[in-house]
Amino acid sequence: MVRLRLRRIGLKGQPTYRVVAADSESPRDGRFLEILGFYNPRTQPATIHLNEDRVFHWMKNGALPTESVAQVFKSSGTTARWERFKKGESIETLVKEAAEAESVRGATTRTGK
Repeated sequence: MVRLRLRRIGLKGQPTYRVVAADSESPRDGRFLEILGFYNPRTQPATIHLNEDRVFHWMKNGALPTESVAQVFKSSGTTARWERFKKGESIETLVKEAAEAESVRGATTRTGK
């Protein structure tokens, strides 16, 4: 089973994460199939960048997000767009909307620590 999960990167005490598609039996920082985006919880607000067309591709083929990735998707609006994608809305419209939402969120590159 393929899971969409967070993969820790960054220095000691300064975690940032990649959102990856990985086999459920691979270790957290082990082998993965594709990088789908990144998540930095240390900025205000958190920096979330997702390649949503690839996220939807994996989810359409049965990949499940972990609880932590589901929370990231919920805060970025990806979950709501996924529900609209399942109802038949075009992916181009949703990806364009995601890019606009990301620019409106306007996370700074400065970190808290």
